[in-house]
Amino acid sequence: MEITWYGLSCFRITERKHATIVTDPYNGKLGLPPLKLKSDVVTVSHDDKGHNYVTAVPNKQHSLNGPGEYEIGNVFITGILTANAEVAKRNVIFMFDYDGLTVAHLGNMQTVPKQTQIEALEQVNILLVPVGDGSSLNAAQASELVSMLEPNIVIPMYYQLPGLQLELESVERFLKEMGVTEPSEESSLKISASSLPEETETVILIPKI
Repeated sequence: MEITWYGLSCFRITERKHATIVTDPYNGKLGLPPLKLKSDVVTVSHDDKGHNYVTAVPNKQHSLNGPGEYEIGNVFITGILTANAEVAKRNVIFMFDYDGLTVAHLGNMQTVPKQTQIEALEQVNILLVPVGDGSSLNAAQASELVSMLEPNIVIPMYYQLPGLQLELESVERFLKEMGVTEPSEESSLKISASSLPEETETVILIPKI
């Protein structure tokens, strides 16, 4: 499996003989370069220009923006609705199961989830978690959630980048909350079930922008 980050909450997940997935594509008017990605599936966690610009993936076959269970291209996808302060801005967590290697994208999660949602996330191997606030989790909340779930790998997302026209915190505050002084930095994460670390590892992805 390879996971590539494009800034904000947008990732591209690829695996041989499986559907390619793009999460939360953003509008190119936010200060980051416009996106143009290829993917079989696009997921949208909530209806906002930083997360819902599906036009950036012109050849998609499926677009998912609600709770439910789906099986597409050998990937089992689960959407879980979470409550946000603004009802109109509901948030959907998407979990992607690639033959037992599970990735969870938390979207615009605003609060540490309820116990029932925690139970659904307890088997997650790779957690994609917002850390920059701006109506999502802040660094302390994100760190608390990581300690509750104990994923093998945590990848922070939705934090400040050069040129981004949103007021978000830097990733350093999250790293401090996690007690991480030397995080692993990668241009993309290439991982298999057999190479997962036993203890939670924080990976900083260099955005492909």
